[in-house]
Amino acid sequence: MTKTFALDPIHATPAETTTAAAAIHPASLLALPPGEAKQSLLTVHSILDAKLPAGPLSIYEAGGGSTSFLPLNVLRRAHITVVDIDPDQIRNNDYAQEAILGDIQSHRFAPRSFDLITCYNVIEHVPDVEAALTGFCEALKQNGLLLIGAPNPKSLSGVVTKYSPHWFHVWFYRHIRGEKHAGLPGEAPFPTHFHPLVTLSNLEAFAAEHGLQVIYRKTYESPRYPEMRRRKPILAALVDAAARTMNALLPGKTDVRHGDYHVILRKL
Repeated sequence: MTKTFALDPIHATPAETTTAAAAIHPASLLALPPGEAKQSLLTVHSILDAKLPAGPLSIYEAGGGSTSFLPLNVLRRAHITVVDIDPDQIRNNDYAQEAILGDIQSHRFAPRSFDLITCYNVIEHVPDVEAALTGFCEALKQNGLLLIGAPNPKSLSGVVTKYSPHWFHVWFYRHIRGEKHAGLPGEAPFPTHFHPLVTLSNLEAFAAEHGLQVIYRKTYESPRYPEMRRRKPILAALVDAAARTMNALLPGKTDVRHGDYHVILRKL
């Protein structure tokens, strides 16, 4: 039986708050700093709760590796299949019922196999995103959902990531984010390709052409910004100042700090 956790936020101790949160949220969400990224992921969770069918679920995590971004109440009633090209990620996976060492661009499942497919922080690393998305469309059940989380190539961080060498990404993770094992086997950051379909407008056009309806779309400030403000406040102040200048010069209500996005698509 799934327990319901009720917590009085006024009288709860920090330890009680942390314990209760850990019981209802995945570690991936708890690791996010407060800000737009965490709020959007919570919104994603609420939409999945509302839109997924009741009862047992069949879920495919494409490039899922060792970390899930799904709410625990979904994971607990699902048969999870993970496909990842990295043997270290597959070896470290401890939640999937089936973990397959394979390439999401070419690996195929029977048509209409899954209620939900997730591809989270993956498509930017894939050379042929169209092949992967085509496989997702085939494998989704009618009214099935596809959740994609990815960096925004048109943001400040997206442009820097796209046009800087991989060694710089490793340096940033180690010295700015403080992740000492960054770049080691099985550890982020991984090489990026930024296929044109990673761009949100192109992804939405592909979805429309392949019978997928957008039910949630959100660009948000990358969690790297609040991380940097906490760890490297002087550097963060300089980056924020540069971002404000660029925002003032760009047309419309563009915010170059919106470095990531969530999209949920429904198969019609």
